[in-house]
Amino acid sequence: MTKQYAVFGLGSFGSSVAVTLQNLGCEVVVVDNRMERIQEIADDVSYAIQADMQDQEVIRSLGARNLDGVIIAVSEDMEASVMATIISKELGVPYVLAKARNEMHAKILRKLGADAVVFPERETGERIAKNLVSTNFADWIALSPEYSITEVAVPDGWTGKSLQELDVRRSHDVSVVGVVSGDKVEVNPDPNKPLEQGMVLILVGANEALESFQKG
Repeated sequence: MTKQYAVFGLGSFGSSVAVTLQNLGCEVVVVDNRMERIQEIADDVSYAIQADMQDQEVIRSLGARNLDGVIIAVSEDMEASVMATIISKELGVPYVLAKARNEMHAKILRKLGADAVVFPERETGERIAKNLVSTNFADWIALSPEYSITEVAVPDGWTGKSLQELDVRRSHDVSVVGVVSGDKVEVNPDPNKPLEQGMVLILVGANEALESFQKG
């Protein structure tokens, strides 16, 4: 099923998150009160709406309960950020990720129910978007603009097979550099050892290859 997200605020961070989510196959609706921003991004997302993100009826009209998440990408206007967070949670949005200006702002957002708070100066919009849609991936850590390291749960079809059998490097163009089993991390894992359900693989590869792996 296609994941659905709403992005409130179309600065550089919000626009980056919205376009990346759309490119990853999600349905994305963006909301901003500036028509010029809406016009700039309209062709790159599913829906673009000029509206006030503090208006409860606007958020309700998006089908809040049916969204997989809301990204509140404003921080300079703390009132708008706070109100959008409160309204989103009250309307039943299951996951709210909010941008914070500083630690105090972040603390307020968490107390209001934000499920995640980010500082765009520390994390890129592209990486955050990838984390949102990665159901199997725990996190992405950028090694460079082109390469990342991440974790992924062992796919069901891989249980009982060894890394040598799977030949992940050839089939998916990524490298398995570690295996996590419970509290133990095995670096340079035994290629002949069968994988078990519940194990987590640590992968390194080009971002395109990791995204392709994620999509199956």
